[in-house]
Amino acid sequence: MDATIKDIARIVKVSYATVSRALNNKHGVKPETRKRILEEAHRLNYRPNAIARGLVKKQTHSIGLVIPDITNPFYPEVARGVEDAAQEAGFSVFLCNTNWERDRELRYIELLTSKRVDGLIIAPVSETTETLQRFLRSVPVVYVSTTAVSAHESYVTIDNVKGGYLATELLIRTGKTPVAFIGSEEDSHTLQERLEGYKQALKDYHQPVDERYVRFGDFKRETGSRFIKKMVLEGVKPKGVFGENDLLAIGIIQGAKEIGLAIPDDLAVVGFDDIPFASFPEISLTTIAQPKYEMGRYAVEILLKRIGMEDTGSFPRQRLILEPNLVRRKSA
Repeated sequence: MDATIKDIARIVKVSYATVSRALNNKHGVKPETRKRILEEAHRLNYRPNAIARGLVKKQTHSIGLVIPDITNPFYPEVARGVEDAAQEAGFSVFLCNTNWERDRELRYIELLTSKRVDGLIIAPVSETTETLQRFLRSVPVVYVSTTAVSAHESYVTIDNVKGGYLATELLIRTGKTPVAFIGSEEDSHTLQERLEGYKQALKDYHQPVDERYVRFGDFKRETGSRFIKKMVLEGVKPKGVFGENDLLAIGIIQGAKEIGLAIPDDLAVVGFDDIPFASFPEISLTTIAQPKYEMGRYAVEILLKRIGMEDTGSFPRQRLILEPNLVRRKSA
C-alpha cells in the first residue's frame, strides 16, 4: 500500500497539516521538522495523491483530444505531438475518435466535460455546428487542424489557401492542365480554403474555372478512386488532379492506374498532408506537407496557458497559422 501523509505524520509525531505544509514548501514549519518530514517521505517513497491534489486545485491534470478519424495517418501524428507535450507538463490525455459523426463528437465532448478534464483540443467534424458551443462554455478549448467555430476560441492550423495554391500552381506550371479538384464535404472551412487556393491559382495563370472538374465526397481513399474513374467515364479528362488530402490523392492514383492511366504522364496528382504513406516508393506522392506533430505540441502549449489563468475571460484568442511546404515526388 502507498504511503500517505498520515503515515508520515504518525512517524514524525506532527499533525497532518504540518506534513502537508512541509511537502508543499509552505511557511509555518520549523527547518528541523521540515527536514525530518522530507527525509521520511523519501524513505517511504511517498507520492502525492493526484486525485486529492486535483480536488484542492480544482484540476484533474488531464485534457481531452477529440479527432475525427484515427485511421487517417494525419491525426495520429497530431495526437503524438499532443501526448508528448502534455506528458512533459504532467498532464494525461484522453483520446476520442468521432469517425466524422457529429452526434458522436457531441457525446464525447459531453463525456469529457463531465469527467472535468482541464481542457479540450478538438479537430472538429464541422466548424459551423452551433450546438458544439453549448458544451464548450465551461472548459478551455483549442482547435487543431481546422479553424475555430467561434471568435472566442484559439486554434492551430496551416495556411490552407496558400497550400491549395502551391499544389495547383505546380500542376499548371508543369503543363498538367486542365487541373481537377477532388475534396471532402462542402461545408468544411478547410476545404473551402484549399478550394480557394486552387481557384486563385487557375485565375492567376489564366486557366478556366470549370465546375465539371470540381468534385466533393468524403475524406476516404475510395472516394478519390471512384471520382477519377467517374470523371473519365463522363469524358471529363483532367491532366492533373489536386486531392484535398493525401488519402484522396492516393485513391486517385489507384483509380487512375486501374483504368490504364500512367502516373504522372497521363495524370499528375498532388495531395495535402504528407502522411507517412505518401513517401512509399510505390506511391511517391507529391504533396503539401503540414507540420502535424508540431501542430499538436503548439495546441497543448496554448491550452496550458489558458488553463493556468485565473481569469479565463481575459485570455486573448491565439491564432497560429503555420506555413505549408511543397514536397515534390514522382506523382507530379
